[in-house]
Order: sequence, then structure tokens, then C-alpha cells
Amino acid sequence: MAKKVVGQLKLQIKAGQANPSPPVGPALGQRGINIMEFCKAFNAKTQEMEQGSPVPVVITYYADKSFTFDTKTAPASFLLKKAAGLKPVGKRNRAKGSEKPGRAVAGSVTVKQVREIAEAKMADLSANDVDQAMKIIMGSAKSIGIEVKG
Repeated sequence: MAKKVVGQLKLQIKAGQANPSPPVGPALGQRGINIMEFCKAFNAKTQEMEQGSPVPVVITYYADKSFTFDTKTAPASFLLKKAAGLKPVGKRNRAKGSEKPGRAVAGSVTVKQVREIAEAKMADLSANDVDQAMKIIMGSAKSIGIEVKG
């Protein structure tokens, strides 16, 4: 007999850096999910990924307190900022796009870089082929203030 699904939880955690402190611990604890078991499993699964890159994860938890999780690829904005070479700033040490997207340019990427990002994110995008995925990534680049050259 199949397990009874109680719900799903979406989090964005840095690869290889899941720990019981907020926001992970409280989010899992209030749903009755074993926090340390999740942290160990997540860190093991994201070990091959670039450490520190944000990884969206969807956790499905069941009535018997067990869980499963699916990791997705890093957000397009993160990959675009990395490709454009934008430097991390501020308290949270994150790269920022343009203050005025569409008017001021924060950086630039080539069409080849956009194709690489689109191919990497193909599984998570609602596109049928790479050209459509590239259009989605170009739209993300425009909204951040990153210019696509070529």
C-alpha cells in the first residue's frame, strides 16, 4: 500500500551546506520531519555540485514521518550572474543585478553562455527545445539587467 502524502515543502538551500539552523530546521521541525536525517541526505546528494550554490529542493513528507526530496538545478539568475562575472556584495554576500534593469546594464553574457545555461536548466524549464529554453533564460537576463551579446 502506498504511503499517505501529508504535504510538500519547497526550500532553497546552499549545496552541501544544509544544517539544522534556520531556515531549514524550523521549516522541517514543525512538519515532523527528522532534521538531521534530511541534512545528511541533502548534503550527500549535493556533494558533487558547486558548494555554496543555491539548490531548490522539493520535500514530500508522509504520514509515517518519512520523506523524499527532489533537487533542481540552481536558479537561472544565479547562473547568469556567475556567467556575467558579477561580484558578491552586501551583508549576505550575494551578486546583484542592475539597480535599473532595462536602463542600466550590470554585466553581459554571450549567446554561447546562454545556451550552456539553457542546456543545464532544460529539465526544470517548461520548454520543448533548447531554443525556447534560451528565450526563457534571455528574458531572465533582461529582468536582472544583464545584456546578451552576439
